[in-house]
Amino acid sequence: MASDGTRFTFTAGRTPADTFAVVNFTLKQSLSSLFSLDITIACNDQAIGFQKLLDEYGVLTIWQGDVIQRRVRGIVTFCEQGDSGKHQTLYRMTVRPEFWRSSQRQNCRSFQNYDIQYIFAKLLKEMRIRTHDALFRRPHPAREFCVQFMESDYDFIARLAAEEGIFFFEDEYLDDSDQKLSFTDDRCNLRGLGAFPYNPNAASESSAYCINTFCRSAQIRPAKVTTKDYTFTAPGWQAQYQEEGADLSYQRPDYEIFDYPGRFKDEQHGADFAKYQVEGWRNNVDFASGTSNCPQLQPGRWFTLTDHPREDLNSPWQVVSCEMNGSQPQAHIGSAGQGTTLTNSFHVIPATQTWRPAPLPKPLVDGPQIGIVTGPAGEEIYCDEHGRVTVKFAWDRYNKTNEESSCWVRVSQAWAGTGFGNIAIPRVGQEVIVDFLNGDPDQPIITGRTYHAANRAPGDLPGTKTQMAIRSQTYKGAGYNELMFEDQTGQELLSMHAQKDMKTVVLNNRMTEVTANHSENVGGNQAVTIARNQVQSIGANQMETITANQVLTVGQNQSETIGTAKKETVGLLSALTVGLAYQVSVGGVMNTSVALAQSSEVGLLKSLMVGQKYAVNVGKEMTVSVGERKTESVGKVSQHSAGDHLELSCGKAKIVLTKDGKIFLSGMELHIQAVTAVNSDALLINLNCGMTTPPPAAPSDSVGS
Repeated sequence: MASDGTRFTFTAGRTPADTFAVVNFTLKQSLSSLFSLDITIACNDQAIGFQKLLDEYGVLTIWQGDVIQRRVRGIVTFCEQGDSGKHQTLYRMTVRPEFWRSSQRQNCRSFQNYDIQYIFAKLLKEMRIRTHDALFRRPHPAREFCVQFMESDYDFIARLAAEEGIFFFEDEYLDDSDQKLSFTDDRCNLRGLGAFPYNPNAASESSAYCINTFCRSAQIRPAKVTTKDYTFTAPGWQAQYQEEGADLSYQRPDYEIFDYPGRFKDEQHGADFAKYQVEGWRNNVDFASGTSNCPQLQPGRWFTLTDHPREDLNSPWQVVSCEMNGSQPQAHIGSAGQGTTLTNSFHVIPATQTWRPAPLPKPLVDGPQIGIVTGPAGEEIYCDEHGRVTVKFAWDRYNKTNEESSCWVRVSQAWAGTGFGNIAIPRVGQEVIVDFLNGDPDQPIITGRTYHAANRAPGDLPGTKTQMAIRSQTYKGAGYNELMFEDQTGQELLSMHAQKDMKTVVLNNRMTEVTANHSENVGGNQAVTIARNQVQSIGANQMETITANQVLTVGQNQSETIGTAKKETVGLLSALTVGLAYQVSVGGVMNTSVALAQSSEVGLLKSLMVGQKYAVNVGKEMTVSVGERKTESVGKVSQHSAGDHLELSCGKAKIVLTKDGKIFLSGMELHIQAVTAVNSDALLINLNCGMTTPPPAAPSDSVGS
């Protein structure tokens, strides 16, 4: 090989540097993809162990004389031993970038409140990608909940990068003998290669780098993107953004891509996503393709074309893809007569345009999943102001089972109105059914709850299969509230259980109808307040038992009507106080029986009226005391009879009648006055002066006892 011409060398794995001689290679590269280097090499060793090569670094170096013009480094992902000749054995290998490792790990995980720069760095570090650059000029806000679901790390990163308008490429730094993965969102972060002349007559083995062919193209692509989404935190927000392409001079402007859901929940992401999508769909509207002998033309670089006969093409161009083919057949013994060639086919866009990747499909969740409600240690109910909870997914191997296991997840309720409806917050440890809006793993929503072997339903199934119950559980306690329906034939029952208090509010009417019996038991006190009237109707008997005291207060009137008889029994004392008037009316007979004593006290007046007969029967004594005056009027006959002694006295005057027929009149003076006559008839009349015979005294209390 000429020391001043183009040549290729290759090293791989744990083999000496001069082990392999490059016969040919094909290198395919494009923005936002993994390059592929397929290389055929000759080796004097017929049996190199693949363990020395696979998953080890391989480096292709392109020389111009003794000067390195290009270096491509990656890991050997494929190795094949080919034909063995007399002196050499051919090997075929495939080299991919370090970033390719991320395509070999499929995972499920979630990231909460992180931006993509953090997410990228974490995944790349885990896959042992040594270094990378994040060259961002635009904002990329954190995402509330970002899920990698059944996709490789590479697909996950590439999808997020496309959503955020970020492209990536392998960037080579010859001076530092370094190559790194670069992420960027702006063309200004790309490095230039200088100027290359257009020379269609140059040979591929020429030492002067130039552009051999250059063809410009244009095509029709979508003219605008309209993206729309919805967020429950701002249900009235239009959440719609539209972005038109930058140059529509070649086409109609009504070729629209409508994207729903737009996968954004804020204005920043909404506006940016619309812009990135339309730029991604239109990333190849105006492009050119060509060939060159320059190995340095690679994605992520730009150059200036010169000497083209069409002047408007002599401008800066950005390389978006290339395919480089190198041939060094003389490395294989027996082909020494053929020379080294290198051809680099490329696609470019104007360097004034920032290339964006086209949107990539997002994995969809096939159906509902099972989750376990989580929360802080010791907490039973954990939710936010919207009734959302956090859950632990069965596929989540990274997050702890606590309040940070997921984002806040909305909970479907049986009824949801403005300030009304049904609310039941799933509790920590309960199993829930989690669905995903539009199948989007970033938008979980709880649609149901299920029991499992360690979280059994109330009752004892299948024995209680006829029961339907709504049962809660006391917060950090063992009690419960319950509404239970028993539908067993002949045993139908509606049961309500309140663990502590129960409150019922009826703003208008309430009617309760019990066709058989009604039993009510109050363990403590009962208070009933009725603002207006109460009517109580009892068809047969009523029995009321009060073990202690009863106080009945009637603000105005009380009326009591008893159809037949009334019996009232007072064990010890009965007191009746009437402020003004008291009237008892008995249609037939009234009988009052007092076993010991009865006292009647009237403050002012007492009137007693008997229609026909009035009888008073006193077993022993009767005393009538009148403070000032007593008047007694008898219409016809008045009889006063005493069995032993009858006495009428007033001061010092007295009249005494005894049972033996004696009558005594005693006083200071005795006056007899008659209008017509005074008659005195007796066998003997005695008149004594100076001598008195006192009337007999009334018998003592012992008389007749």
